[in-house]
Amino acid sequence: MTLDLMIHGGYVITMEGPGTGIINRGAVGIKGNKIIAVGEEQDVMNRYTAHRYIEAKGKAVMPGFVNVHMHTGDAIVRSCAQDLPGKIWRFKGILPLLGVARDEDFAAASRLNIVEALRSGITTFGDYYSPMTEIVKNHIQLGTRAVVSGMINELPPDVSVVEVDQLIPLDPAVGQRKLTDNRKLVQEYHESFGGRITCRYGPHSAAMCSEEMLREIKHLADQDGVGIFTHLVQTKEEVTQTRLRTGKAPVALLESLGYLNKKLLAAHMTYASLDEVELVARSGAALALCSTSISVVRGALPPAQEFAGFGGCVGLGTDQVCNCTNMFDEMKYAALIHKYKNHDATIFPSWKILRMATIEAARALCMEDTIGSLREGKLADLIILDLSGPQMNPIYERPIRNLVPNLVYSALGNEVESVMIDGTFVIENGRLTTGDEGEIISAVNRAAARISGEMEALPWTAGLPLAQWTRDGYY
Repeated sequence: MTLDLMIHGGYVITMEGPGTGIINRGAVGIKGNKIIAVGEEQDVMNRYTAHRYIEAKGKAVMPGFVNVHMHTGDAIVRSCAQDLPGKIWRFKGILPLLGVARDEDFAAASRLNIVEALRSGITTFGDYYSPMTEIVKNHIQLGTRAVVSGMINELPPDVSVVEVDQLIPLDPAVGQRKLTDNRKLVQEYHESFGGRITCRYGPHSAAMCSEEMLREIKHLADQDGVGIFTHLVQTKEEVTQTRLRTGKAPVALLESLGYLNKKLLAAHMTYASLDEVELVARSGAALALCSTSISVVRGALPPAQEFAGFGGCVGLGTDQVCNCTNMFDEMKYAALIHKYKNHDATIFPSWKILRMATIEAARALCMEDTIGSLREGKLADLIILDLSGPQMNPIYERPIRNLVPNLVYSALGNEVESVMIDGTFVIENGRLTTGDEGEIISAVNRAAARISGEMEALPWTAGLPLAQWTRDGYY
């Protein structure tokens, strides 16, 4: 058989087996959108010829990263609600800006965020936003693999002026509109573009949806045969709000509604009890670990170690409020902060963290049979890393190997040279092939300029904490 492409001569990090499955001098053969061969360089090249060869000496080839939880449209408010107490960051931080942003602003920000993510080697996106109509088109155009959902809540338009200690009012009409939009998304895009785009339902949280709405979402997800994204026990306020509204804690409420199974991907669980962590982990539901974002907003850390200890699947996500979509940053921070929390350097070793960004993340999305590792028959989603930078050297192969620790603790993200999704290079030798990167950046800055002008014209924005800090010269 003649392959379309042979990448050979470099380190091949397969992520197969219980560890990372490294081949020191390996080759990956690709035909169409499938991986046909993975193995020792000489063996693969003896068995196959190819129309094109890429010499990867001094480089590493590995599966693309799988980002299980992110909100690409939120890049429009990057760093606009930082250093605020977790209790007010949403209502006094991002919501005032989101309230004057338009759908086209979210779409422009999403394009920016997707390109940023691609540049750090992310090939699969768990993107969760409202409105998603234009954002899903960005994923289609830019060539990503994406699991998309609307973000369903019942928040009224004036929610940003609600005092944080009040019971959040819900508007069923808002929820029905967002649910309808999510249903249309599923019906139009699920398993489209050769399976590159799949869909889920996305209730924001038990605090922002009524019990009736949560029940209806679960019914539709079952009917359509798709999974669910949600935030779960992300904040103390979520627990309080849910108890006030339903008489149950968030985990108990979702359990009573049948949510807890392998089709649920729950983000954060920051304030869950150990019993709740065990219940969710043993149910088969997966946890999205977004260490940087929850630290920025809450100064707290999700119980990922405990969740994994109960046999649960943990995948890494960048979320959005952490302000960057760099999986190398996420891996390093996730590893270090858990070691710090436990005063134990053995917690979440680098090989485990790398799995949580690849094959375990794919498992969290129920996609481990098709992506997340380099194996014959899987989809050709991979990245090529240039190891020539000073931060990646020296390189040891024996009697110890330091490639994986270097990737987690030393890499910056700019090592990513090429990114392939579904057999097509979307970044090749550092160049984005599916869009005009300069115009993407310019467009989001035009949107930011308009939002700034509208915000300045509103008298109440002067009282926002970050506006005060800006006037005082701190920002």
